[in-house]
Amino acid sequence: MLSGIETEELLKLLAERFKSNMHRHPGMEWDAVETRLRENPGKILSLKRMEETGGEPDVLGLIQDHGGFVFYDCSLQSPRGRRSICYDRQALESRKQHKPADSALDMAVSMGIEILNEEQYRILQQFGGFDTTTSSWIQTPASIRKLGGALFADFRYGKVFVYHNGAESYYASRGFRGLLRI
Repeated sequence: MLSGIETEELLKLLAERFKSNMHRHPGMEWDAVETRLRENPGKILSLKRMEETGGEPDVLGLIQDHGGFVFYDCSLQSPRGRRSICYDRQALESRKQHKPADSALDMAVSMGIEILNEEQYRILQQFGGFDTTTSSWIQTPASIRKLGGALFADFRYGKVFVYHNGAESYYASRGFRGLLRI
């Protein structure tokens, strides 16, 4: 858990980001978001982890059925603290040498967040050009993963591109983006 001071500092940072980017959440009020966060201290810890790894989380949506909010990583490029990783634990264990430090799916679980799927990645791109020089692993269907592949996406030439790679591959410019439902 975060200390009271850490919580207040993070909430202040998130409030400033929220107010500076109202185009991402028209009609939403920070007070409602903050109330929801204070009711869910475990989620505040996940947001802290998103922030510490360079994700710059911000609210991009409402959860209609119970009045919650969805935070997405809104850093312009794939979060720096989550790059140079392969897709999942199976891919990490399959590497015989030059193993990356971690995998996207394992990091997401340890942070308490979800890795974006293709639809969510496309929603994010409606709010600006993200990943213009980097790329991000996205959720991969089991049928593709079973064959050894994994999906990643980026934004080039004004369009979202979704590609495939071996799940065990990793690059300095590829990380992953996540979301957190509160």
